[in-house]
Amino acid sequence: MKRTPTKKAAARRPAAAPRRGRHAVPGLLVVVAVALLGAAWWAAREPTPEPAVEPGTSALGEVAPPPAAEQPLLPPGRPVVPVVDPAWTADVAARTGLPPVAANAYAVAELRVRAEDPECAIGWATLAGIGYVESRHGTISGSILGLDGRSSPPVLGPALDGTGSFAAIPSHPALVRWHGDTVWDHAVGPMQFIGSTWARWGADGDGDGEADPNDLDDAAYAAARYLCHDDNDLATGQGWSDAVFSYNHDQSYVDAVHAAASGYAARSAEGR
Repeated sequence: MKRTPTKKAAARRPAAAPRRGRHAVPGLLVVVAVALLGAAWWAAREPTPEPAVEPGTSALGEVAPPPAAEQPLLPPGRPVVPVVDPAWTADVAARTGLPPVAANAYAVAELRVRAEDPECAIGWATLAGIGYVESRHGTISGSILGLDGRSSPPVLGPALDGTGSFAAIPSHPALVRWHGDTVWDHAVGPMQFIGSTWARWGADGDGDGEADPNDLDDAAYAAARYLCHDDNDLATGQGWSDAVFSYNHDQSYVDAVHAAASGYAARSAEGR
């Protein structure tokens, strides 16, 4: 399956080497050899272990978040945002070490996307794994995750200005409000979205009327939507691995997310 990087990983890919003329047979052989090696690498990628899916659990075996007994009535036109049982949030946060605000954001995103797309086995622990690897749940480099889901100071990736292994991605007037750079784009927020990806998948995750990549509620919901969009079966090891690989085209990234997500899942279910 062809994968086109759509997040910050795409920006980190080095520029392709100049192509040789099509008449050069040695160059053609090199191209064919590289293509075959690339296909072999993809086929030989070590599969992610099969997630344990049992009643009452999500994709990686974590304890599934229950909705609260009472759900709020939202104004007309606002999205239906489920409320997670606060006792579940407090318990999982205590068991896993997740900030309660982050645990709730990931759980709400799971409940909402599963309601919208019942065939997607997205789980809160997968989102937590991504949130940990990307920004330590919005607390990287001394940032503090507020009760409103926003970090202070905001989590901001480096300028995508073409230096080193970064691609050159120009900024756009519509993006300046997220990162303040009028020249170059940046990966923004706790889930590290770049502008083009947020433009497609960004959404209001908490019903406050704004889609903000710096708001973990919105970013977690957008990440869940993104992971589910390609029809990968997140209830299988390969499907889960492929979905996370599409988020960032780096096998070491997939491995790191799997380690973090599996740890959260295991701790949430321990002793139950």
